[in-house]
Amino acid sequence: MQEKREQWSSKIGFILAAAGSAIGLGNIWKFPYITGQNGGASFIIVYLICIAIIGLPVLIAEILLGRTTHRNPVGAFKALSKSKFWIGVGGMGVVSGFLILSFYSVIAGWAVGYIIEAANGNFSQFSTGELAANHFNSLITNVTWIVGYFTAFMLMTMFFVYLGIQKGIELGSVIMMPILFILLFILMVRGITLEGSEAGISFLLNPDWSKINAQSILIALGHAFFTLSLGMGAMLTYGSYMSKDDNIPLASFQIIILDTVVALIAGVAIFTSVFAVGLDPSAGPGLVFHTIPATFVKMPGGYFFSILFFILLTIAALTSAISLLEVVVAYFVDELGWNRKKAVIILGFVVFLLGLPSALSFNLLADYKIWGKNFFDLVDFLASNILLPTGGLLISIFVGYVWGFDKVLLNLKSGAENLFEKHPKIILTWKFFLKYLSPVLIFVVLLQSLGILELIF
Repeated sequence: MQEKREQWSSKIGFILAAAGSAIGLGNIWKFPYITGQNGGASFIIVYLICIAIIGLPVLIAEILLGRTTHRNPVGAFKALSKSKFWIGVGGMGVVSGFLILSFYSVIAGWAVGYIIEAANGNFSQFSTGELAANHFNSLITNVTWIVGYFTAFMLMTMFFVYLGIQKGIELGSVIMMPILFILLFILMVRGITLEGSEAGISFLLNPDWSKINAQSILIALGHAFFTLSLGMGAMLTYGSYMSKDDNIPLASFQIIILDTVVALIAGVAIFTSVFAVGLDPSAGPGLVFHTIPATFVKMPGGYFFSILFFILLTIAALTSAISLLEVVVAYFVDELGWNRKKAVIILGFVVFLLGLPSALSFNLLADYKIWGKNFFDLVDFLASNILLPTGGLLISIFVGYVWGFDKVLLNLKSGAENLFEKHPKIILTWKFFLKYLSPVLIFVVLLQSLGILELIF
């Protein structure tokens, strides 16, 4: 007998869970370093424009697919189209969830491990970013360390999904998201109060347009798409637990606001600290695990704030990982009639096994290459550069052209009647963005991700 499908118990529960899905390592790890490499405030302005023209239209479309059908990605397309192609698009979302969670949990395990590193006072020896980088490299080459914390993070993720929508994912998000905001606010205030932090604030508030070029715009487009967990079925799955009375455009706008605010506050917290101690704001991907530990050494109260920072990073990673596992679990529960608890245990273990080669890519399997990439980089490339933009592109095409826009609007207006009565142009704007701008720009992101643009130009 198939279990009765749960729904969110409250609107705020959905908003926090969906925002938790969007707010992940990308906000606190990736956004600050790509901002640092692309001119600070000028990049933020470009990024906000990209969020408006790609992020919001596709987010609304993806949540709408889920809310309309109350199904997982495969079930949603199956309910709206008999075409095997479109059902396959839904399947691609489930596969993306598997792949992304497998390597994402490895990175998240580093954050968990760094809570312990910080608590043990190991950062005190890092007088330079180079020393911090050397320590990080020694840790990820330690099989026991990297696999142990990867395992711990996967168990935490499985715990929340095992408990279900209301008692697990929703309750966990309602507890963790406020903690995330409080920790982030504390770290931002600490950064602002440091001597020399004015340079970091100036960097974020004064645009340097000389740093903006075509590559910067493409990076902003790509991050605007990836930061909202679009194209992987997570938002579609979360939308499937919504009520018909929920206002999708308003909820989508609130999710984007929370996601963007976290990224900006994280930028303030990190750059004020980095500038105050005289380190490089354009350190790249190593900013969090190389530069930040060295930053805390030079900061008054750094021991305490280093622990808070990596707790914050772990919470952000956990809320996103939960949504990825839920995509996979929802498919097996909805389509194959599995019991939720059985699905979580079995599928969690499968994801763990799939993630082991990624964890071992930095040590035992470091010399094992496929197409010039280690296993971790290969899975990351397939999921992030191919599956996600392709999924987002096809979702926008399906909702914009295949579903039938009369049906789309009828479902979209449910729960949002007052909004559309007061602001009828919202529909026309969303329709224009979804049908014309978003597909073209996502296609450009896909070409950029595959390196095809570089070959053309």
